[in-house]
Amino acid sequence: MLHILVTGSKGQLGSEIKKISKDYPTIKFTFVDREEMPLDDNDSIIRFLNQLQPNLIVSAGAYTAVDQAENEKELVDQINHLAVATMAKWCADNHAKLIHISTDYVFDGKSDIPYKESDFTAPINWYGETKLRGEQAIERIMKEAVIIRTSWVYSEYGNNFVKTMLRLMKDRESIGVVNDQVGTPTYAYDLAEAIITIITGDTWEPGVYHYSNEGQISWFEFAVAIKELSQIKCEVKGVTSDEFPTLAKRPKYSLLDKTKIKTTYKLSVPDWKNSLDQCLQILNA
Repeated sequence: MLHILVTGSKGQLGSEIKKISKDYPTIKFTFVDREEMPLDDNDSIIRFLNQLQPNLIVSAGAYTAVDQAENEKELVDQINHLAVATMAKWCADNHAKLIHISTDYVFDGKSDIPYKESDFTAPINWYGETKLRGEQAIERIMKEAVIIRTSWVYSEYGNNFVKTMLRLMKDRESIGVVNDQVGTPTYAYDLAEAIITIITGDTWEPGVYHYSNEGQISWFEFAVAIKELSQIKCEVKGVTSDEFPTLAKRPKYSLLDKTKIKTTYKLSVPDWKNSLDQCLQILNA
């Protein structure tokens, strides 16, 4: 029986994979969070993996607080880079496969066409830098890995932009949202479905892939759609990044070219607005 270990089980993606896993009784899933397998302790990671002996690891656990990451550099590098390298080494030594989740933040956002997997990486914040180091460690250590870069992740679980907007819109008469950063949201449920498709399919092609929903929007347009689909009376104003300074810089352009993952794994990717509507129906129920 295929035994899959999913890290970050209480995060957005891990929670969605957990929900879907119930439809696959012939696969053994083990879900762990930092309590069961702390990503800040490489020795305990190895001990845990030796005990569990999974055939495949879905590495969904990460340090994702982008601004806070600027002040906890050593810890962030351990979780997003060194722990990932430790898991990759274990996989290489034990003939296991790895699916690792990475980010659009490995790019600097200076492009004006969707980023391909082979495009030049140049992170502009520490979170992106450590995620890139994690990718590079995997590629150096093992061959049987699929790395999936994704962007603007949201779901009914955890903390995310959609849930924050819903809360603020219900509390305030107006809010300001950045209108000069462009990308595509990713509904974690859709990404989880894509990962399960890769795991259960006949194709296994190691390498780097990009996945987000289809379409192109700004954070401002995303917020307006949340408001309209939820039928909330709140004025949403567009503001520039300069008017809304953050500790960590954000890329201005985060569109990911998904051609490779769609053709390799025969995936159909939902449009961002349809997926947002699906998530909001759950959140607003």
